[in-house]
Amino acid sequence: MKKFILSLSIFLVAATASQAQLLPKFQLGVKGGVNLTSLSNSGSTFNSDNRAGYLGGLWARFGALGFNFQPEIYVTSKNVDLNSGNTSNHAKFTSIDVPLLFGGKVGAFGFGGRFYTGPLMSFAINKDQKFFNAAGDATRLDYKDSNIAWTVGAGVDIRKISIDLRYEAGLTKQNYYDGSTSFKTRVSLFNLSLGYAFL
Repeated sequence: MKKFILSLSIFLVAATASQAQLLPKFQLGVKGGVNLTSLSNSGSTFNSDNRAGYLGGLWARFGALGFNFQPEIYVTSKNVDLNSGNTSNHAKFTSIDVPLLFGGKVGAFGFGGRFYTGPLMSFAINKDQKFFNAAGDATRLDYKDSNIAWTVGAGVDIRKISIDLRYEAGLTKQNYYDGSTSFKTRVSLFNLSLGYAFL
């Protein structure tokens, strides 16, 4: 009898967990976080120092059968210091980012883990650069008005709270001019965010 009750309990818990993943679900929430920007510099003479930026905006999640589609829209600030010889430049780019993420979820009863990937479209709304002209040459990063990146990441849900860690690999090449030569570079970043589902 004890084995039967134990087996029945395990079955009910498994069935409840499966049902939680199978039924269609919609969530809407806000998010905020920090990022760390980096530039690819293979074949060029400059190096970059990573600096922290921020992000904040809205996310939605449509889920069923253990899979999720998560579109987001948020404002993000990307910061980087560029150095080439005696010349340096602090660049700050503010953009509206729109990731379209596809992934899966495991867990039940308001607790779970997620993994996802998808494209991200970025639309620059401010491109601010501060030049420190030590050698008489100007360094500049020409950040395009629209950019594309690919995102991979994972997240944890605790009731209405979501914690996400992701990497955005820049696909669009940016022009970098070090005062004498023009190079191509890609802007990539890590971001860590905290979200709250109000619906």
